[in-house]
Amino acid sequence: MNKWDNNFLALANTVSMFSKDPSTKVGAVVVDDDNRVVSIGYNGFPKGIKDDKRLEVRDLKYDMVVHAEANALLFANAPTKGCTIYTWPFMPCSRCASLIIQAGIRRVVSVENNEPRWQKNFKLSQEMFCEAGVICQVFKQAATWCFGNI
Repeated sequence: MNKWDNNFLALANTVSMFSKDPSTKVGAVVVDDDNRVVSIGYNGFPKGIKDDKRLEVRDLKYDMVVHAEANALLFANAPTKGCTIYTWPFMPCSRCASLIIQAGIRRVVSVENNEPRWQKNFKLSQEMFCEAGVICQVFKQAATWCFGNI
C-alpha cells in the first residue's frame, strides 16, 4: 500500500464517523489522478428524511439509506471518470459497484471485511469490477493500521 492509499483510506474512515447509523458507519472518498479530493460521502438517509428510530429497524433502514459511495458520486464537485474511490470499513456492495462502474471510476480501494452475511455480495462486486475493467484493491486491516505520515 502506498502512502496515498493509506491516507485516503484514513480519510474514508474519518468520513464514516459522520454517519448517524448506530451499527455500521461507512465512508467513501473519490480522488482524481492528482490526489485531489473530488468528493466524500457517508451512509445516511436522504435529505429531509428524519433519522429517528427508523435507524434502529434494520430492514427499514436498509430500504431507506443512501450508501456512502452513492452519496460521494452524487455530490462530486468534478467529473469522476478515471478517479479512484476509497471505502471504509468494507468494499462496495453490488448496488454501489453498478453506480461506480457507470460513473467511470477506474479504481476501487478498500479494506478487507470478513462479515459472513456480506461475503456473497462482495464477491459479486469483485466480479462486476473485474468484468468492467475496474481495478479493485482490498487491503488487510492490521491492528497497527498506520494513519498519518508514512
